Amino acid sequence: MAYALTLHILAAIVWVGGMFLAYVCLRPLAASLFEPPQRLQLWCGLFKRFFVWVWGAVILLPLTGHWMIALLGGFKYAGTHVHIMLGTGYLMVLLFLHLYFAPFKRLKKAVETEDWPAGGKALNQIRQIVGINLALGVLTVINATGGRFFYG
Repeated sequence: MAYALTLHILAAIVWVGGMFLAYVCLRPLAASLFEPPQRLQLWCGLFKRFFVWVWGAVILLPLTGHWMIALLGGFKYAGTHVHIMLGTGYLMVLLFLHLYFAPFKRLKKAVETEDWPAGGKALNQIRQIVGINLALGVLTVINATGGRFFYG
């Protein structure tokens, strides 16, 4: 259980913390410092590096989550907060998969071809999805840490 929980928490920290840093701190700074071409190149490069870590989280979080559920005796013994965590977690994974295979793919192509308007549109779509996923991630962390107290 200790190994599963440790990996689970580390994966969540990387993913949710990375989204927080990007959305809350880097996004406003990049917008104030860089013109669109440089900003799009920055984000494309950042996402290429960050998404490697997100893929690890996307794999580890469900694996370790189900591992811990199995160690506890199965879904029958999992609290309401665990079921909610699974739901929000899988929704986050689906949103990331869409982000990665649609707007991020368009962002990379736009940066390669220097199509800055298309890149701006793709980046805006990514921003919206990351904003939703960040909110879901924070709610999931709140539920994970306090859910058993909220739901009994």
